[in-house]
Amino acid sequence: MYSYQQIQDAVGTAETAAAPYSREEFVAAASRPHLAPLLAELRTDAAREEPLPDLPYRLFRSYVHSGDRSQYEGRYFERRRRLNSAAAVTLIDGGDTNLSVLQDILWEICGEYSWAVPAHHRFNTTLDLGYDRCIDLFAAETAHTLAEILALLGDELEEPVRHRVRAEIDRRVLSPFLDEPRSRWWETSTNNWAAVCAGAIGMAGLALETDPLRLAALIDRVQRTMAAFQSGFGPDGGCVEGMDYWVYGYGYFVYYAEALRSRTGLDLLPETAHIAGFPAAIDFGGGHCVSFSDGSNRVVPPTGLMTRLSQRLSTPLPHITRLSTFEDDGCHRWGHLSRTLLWGDSSVVGRPSPVGTAWLADLSWLICREPVGTAFAAKGGNNAEPHNHLDLGSFILAVAGEQLLADLGSGVYDAAYFGPERYGALHTSAAGHSVPIVAGVDQRPGEDSVARVIDQVSTDEHVGLELDLSEAYAGQGFHRRFDWRSGHRLELTDRFDEPGRELVERFISRVEPELDDDRAVWRGERGRVTLYHSGDWRTEVERIDTLDHHAKPETVYRLTLNGITASVHRFEFVVELDG
Repeated sequence: MYSYQQIQDAVGTAETAAAPYSREEFVAAASRPHLAPLLAELRTDAAREEPLPDLPYRLFRSYVHSGDRSQYEGRYFERRRRLNSAAAVTLIDGGDTNLSVLQDILWEICGEYSWAVPAHHRFNTTLDLGYDRCIDLFAAETAHTLAEILALLGDELEEPVRHRVRAEIDRRVLSPFLDEPRSRWWETSTNNWAAVCAGAIGMAGLALETDPLRLAALIDRVQRTMAAFQSGFGPDGGCVEGMDYWVYGYGYFVYYAEALRSRTGLDLLPETAHIAGFPAAIDFGGGHCVSFSDGSNRVVPPTGLMTRLSQRLSTPLPHITRLSTFEDDGCHRWGHLSRTLLWGDSSVVGRPSPVGTAWLADLSWLICREPVGTAFAAKGGNNAEPHNHLDLGSFILAVAGEQLLADLGSGVYDAAYFGPERYGALHTSAAGHSVPIVAGVDQRPGEDSVARVIDQVSTDEHVGLELDLSEAYAGQGFHRRFDWRSGHRLELTDRFDEPGRELVERFISRVEPELDDDRAVWRGERGRVTLYHSGDWRTEVERIDTLDHHAKPETVYRLTLNGITASVHRFEFVVELDG
């Protein structure tokens, strides 16, 4: 961390403010040939003539009454979509018509009752501020977006628009953040909220704040929150929340760090090189990745973010299959879009898929990728992690990126998903992961529900991981061991202290298994996984129709092997690529 004196010296005494890039730089960067498809998307979107969707009170209150986030947030993010496309096209193409459309959108955004979404208003109660001054992820992002638009367009915006935008940024975000001595919960958090909220506020301040003392105070407060965020990463750089939240949280850390460097010369980025390598560590190739926690199994990281990390930190990259598009970010964040237009380079696309073993010791995640396209991953940890699932001892088997033994990732976000009923959802529950029920006891939530690493070994021919899961099962003596051999065979060994107890082994997939007496086969698009077992089990396949994170229907198949505990149960999985 930098001292307050170092920050003051770096800010200087000049009463100036600016975006971390000029409009001319933005236009030149965005006009590069490889970004033409993205520009075409933006121009098409900006040319739409239908009015912005409204945000009536009946939708504002729907979250409180039903727990549903989609109705209000669908319209909210459509408004941000229109704001971003209009801003980008106005900056790049100019023109009175584009400017007029943008000014109308800016005026509408300033008229929103709250820039925070209703699902996040509960975080504001301890400060006794109105909903209109609630600072959540999206209020901070909105302030950042408007601040850079204002800084870049300046006097091209008519005076009432300039005045109102500047006043609303200050009233809703900058002053409540800087002038309130009590900290918000996210200021000491280690998850994505810390980096996104503080980073977006910091970038808004860098773009607009002309008082050197006030700017120095803001940078110092942001820096303390960023230090809390960084403390959530161990030396392995792993993001316990998964790939999507690495993009979100660390992405905004990077965007802020580079804006700060541009304005002051202070450089936060080099000390985070270990965090930058996380996507390569969990990459399965072909745009696929490990989906533990509330992660996705397919992520296209923002091209600008990955380009900047590659250039500045020589970061190893995952196998990125294409440039990011306007549609990739359903929340339509200016941070991702603007930095892809500024920094994005096609050189990050198509690099070879990482192979070999990654052991993220701080997370207790093990990932093995083979040159032939087979992959295995398993996790330990504890059951009080950010975006936690009851998944200790769960695992993934993949062929050509397709998860045939799967981690489902995140479910639909609603009130229950982030409340006491969280583990009633399939995606977060133990019932939605490849973990057993032991003597009628399922995995428990809580920090004391932990997987203790007993052994981890890696050689050219064999990778092993043994976990003591007893504390996750209310003291039922239970060890699970994974042995990945020769790049295509997983030996799963479960050991129990008390034989003769009821046991239900569960294996999760989006592919329906074919059953035989002593085996089960999951056939995917380019390969298959075969499970061999003793045959002394009562087998059952349950079809579960559910909704994915985007509320689209998906079908999940749960294979259960019902029996009794013995000292040792062994299962063999053979992973094969077709042809």
